[in-house]
Amino acid sequence: MQYSQMQALSPKELNYIADSISNEEMLIKQCAATASISHQPQIGQALNQYVRAHEQHLNTLIQALHQHQSLAPSQSQ
Repeated sequence: MQYSQMQALSPKELNYIADSISNEEMLIKQCAATASISHQPQIGQALNQYVRAHEQHLNTLIQALHQHQSLAPSQSQ
């Protein structure tokens, strides 16, 4: 089975990805800040794992945008 070519993302999809990127950035900051003040090593380690997971999510979202960048219109509509 062949897959069709990638289609440009809709404005709604782009807004969803932008919101998701903002949310991931916020979660990274919150987890890192809480890990830095935690007095329990296990909690700090768990929060640092969450930081890494959210960084991976953020990178995946950014890669998706880069993959679709060439399909974006050259002028805003």
